Amino acid sequence: MPWKHSHLVDVDVFSEDDFYVVLEEACKMEEVMERPLKKVPALRGKVVANLFFEPSTRTRTSFELAEKFLSADVINWSASGSSVSKGESLQDTAKTIKAMGVDAVVVRNREVGTPEYLINKLLGTCIINAGDGARAHPTQALLDLYSAWRHFGDLKGRKMAIIGDILHSRVARSDIHAFSKMGVHVVVSGPRSLIPLHVFDLAEYEPDPKKAVEGADIVYALRIQRERQEEGLFPSIDEYHNRWGVKTELLRYAERNAIVMHPGPMNRGVEIESSVADGSRSLVLDQVRSGVAVRMALLFLYLAGGAGR
Repeated sequence: MPWKHSHLVDVDVFSEDDFYVVLEEACKMEEVMERPLKKVPALRGKVVANLFFEPSTRTRTSFELAEKFLSADVINWSASGSSVSKGESLQDTAKTIKAMGVDAVVVRNREVGTPEYLINKLLGTCIINAGDGARAHPTQALLDLYSAWRHFGDLKGRKMAIIGDILHSRVARSDIHAFSKMGVHVVVSGPRSLIPLHVFDLAEYEPDPKKAVEGADIVYALRIQRERQEEGLFPSIDEYHNRWGVKTELLRYAERNAIVMHPGPMNRGVEIESSVADGSRSLVLDQVRSGVAVRMALLFLYLAGGAGR
């Protein structure tokens, strides 16, 4: 079916059917990744600019791989290595990109609203949000959804416990939207100072992590940003790990076949225990692989419209 969206700002506008289109397309892209020659001409002649104003390893690398596997021409643009470091404004950067005639921009910025700004400035160019401030990280949510869907199959009626700093997590916001739309009961847990008020409209809040993971099929540990401890938003690192860290002991309260997920990078011994991160229940490396397949699927859908290959 033709893809009806022009830009990807967040997954809150996706219907259940939209999610299934992405998931099924990602399955096809994963098959491409398994070939000896991991390349198809789907986006030959298309130019994609990766515009990253924040440091990134997994997201940027997986987007670049996805673009190259689809035969797109790639421009990597980072703040440290561009005129932005010399004081160039986002408006002037946008004008420069427009003059280059790119077909799509993948953007990450600490400023909320950057994707919408570029949509307005770069008419006719597809904008894909790779993370804006603490608001949204739609491609992470989609790769998380894909990883869980590939593991369990139907997700309806499943329970997901997200543990950690919900307040500052763009991953949590997008994951709550995505998994809820797919019929998953989402429960969040963490220090009350790190739980935003609006979350109560989207997910259940349970301050006790043991109760939060009780009966959970998916236990999702969020990365703790250590600067939050300096701001006094939660107790010491040790206290945080003892109460909210995802450890083997905590998993005893979850379903026996529960999986553990984490968006990376991990703070071992803080939000997650090494034995859990490296254990048989961990889907962390699956998430990394899924990231390439899902981003290939999204680039194909947005730039080729879902037309047959």
